[in-house]
Amino acid sequence: MSNLSTDDEESIRRVRHVGSFGVMAALVLSACHGKPPPAAIPAIVVASPVIADSGADIGEAIRYPAEAVARYSNTASFRVAGKLIERKVRLGDSVHKGQVIALLDAVDAEKQAASAQATLDAAEHRLAFARQQLDRDKAQSAQNLIATNQLEQTQDAYAAALAGREQSAAQLAVARNTLRYNSLVADHDGVITSENADTGQVVAVGQAVYGVAWTGDTDVILDAAASDLSRISIGQAASITLAALPGRHFEARVREVAPAADLQSRTYRVKLTLIQAQADVRLGMTGDALLSPMGAVGAAAGPRTFKIPATAIFHHGSAPAVWVIRSKDSTLELRPVTVRSYGERTAIVADGLRDGDNIVLAGVHTVFAGEHVKPVKPLFAGDSDGRR
Repeated sequence: MSNLSTDDEESIRRVRHVGSFGVMAALVLSACHGKPPPAAIPAIVVASPVIADSGADIGEAIRYPAEAVARYSNTASFRVAGKLIERKVRLGDSVHKGQVIALLDAVDAEKQAASAQATLDAAEHRLAFARQQLDRDKAQSAQNLIATNQLEQTQDAYAAALAGREQSAAQLAVARNTLRYNSLVADHDGVITSENADTGQVVAVGQAVYGVAWTGDTDVILDAAASDLSRISIGQAASITLAALPGRHFEARVREVAPAADLQSRTYRVKLTLIQAQADVRLGMTGDALLSPMGAVGAAAGPRTFKIPATAIFHHGSAPAVWVIRSKDSTLELRPVTVRSYGERTAIVADGLRDGDNIVLAGVHTVFAGEHVKPVKPLFAGDSDGRR
C-alpha cells in the first residue's frame, strides 16, 4: 500500500497526462516539419520540334510585283533658254532619231547668227587687204624701197587680221549652234512617255520638255526587300506574267541589282531583261515576277537551316535566341541562334538548333530559364512553321 494521500496521487496523474500530451505534440510538430513541399505545377507552352531544311532560304521562288519599262530612257531638253512656241509630238507618239520634236522662239538667235556672219565677212575683207599689203611690202623691201620697220608693221597687221578672221569664224559657229539648239531633236528612236512643258512657257537650260523611252530591249523592274537580296543573283531565271496578257508567261533573267537601297522605300531596285521581248508587251504594263530558286541556275546548296515562326524569336539584348525544352526534365534553356533572314511570319535560322529540338513557338517573353513546362502542340498544324 502507498503512503501517498489521495491529493498526491491526483497530482501525479495530472503531471503524467501533461507529459504525454507534450510528447505527442512534439511528435506531431516534428512530423509536420519533415513533410516535403508540394511540387510546382508546370507551365503550359505551345511548342513543336524543328526539322532542318537544307538551303531553305534559297530553295524557294520569290514573287514580286513588276513593271515593264524600256532599258534606256532620257529626258529631252533644250540646250539654250527660250520661249517654247511649238510642240510637234504628243504623249505616246513614236519618234525617230533626228526628228524635230519642239521649237523655241529663235528670232534673237537668228539675229545673233546674222551679226556673227557680218563680223566674219568684215574680217575676211581685212585679211584680204592685209595679205595684199604684205605682198606689196615684201616686193618693195626686196628692192630696198621701204624701211625694214614698215615691213614688220605690215606683217603684224596681217597676223592680227588673220587672228581676227579666226575669231569671227568661231563666233559664227557658236551663233549657228545656238540657233540650231532652238530646235529640240530626238537623239534616238523611241516613244514619248511624258510631257513636261507647255507651249508658250519660257524654259530654262536643261529643263525637261519630254520623256523619251528608247526603242529596243525591254526590261522588267521590281523592288526587292533587303532580306531577299541573298536569294537574288545576276543571271537568275525568272518568269513574268502581265495582267494585260493573261495566260502568257515570258522568260527573263536578272540583269542588275542596285548596290544601294532607295532612300525612301529602303528597297533595292532589281532589273530583269526579257529574253524574247514581243511587240504586245507595252511599256508600263504591270504584273508579277517569279524568280526561280538560285539552285535552279547552278547555285550551290546552302547550309542546313531551320524555318521557324517569327514569334519564336526571343531577343536577349541585341542577340536573337529561342527557348528549347530539355528532353530529360522538360525545363527551358535559352539557346542563342543566328537568324539569316526574316519573312512576313517566319524566320530562317542558320545556327544554334539541331534536328528534333523542341522549341517554344509563342509567349517567349512570359517564361524564364529553368522553368518546368508542359509542351502542347499548336492549335493549327500550320502554326509550327509560321503559316496560317
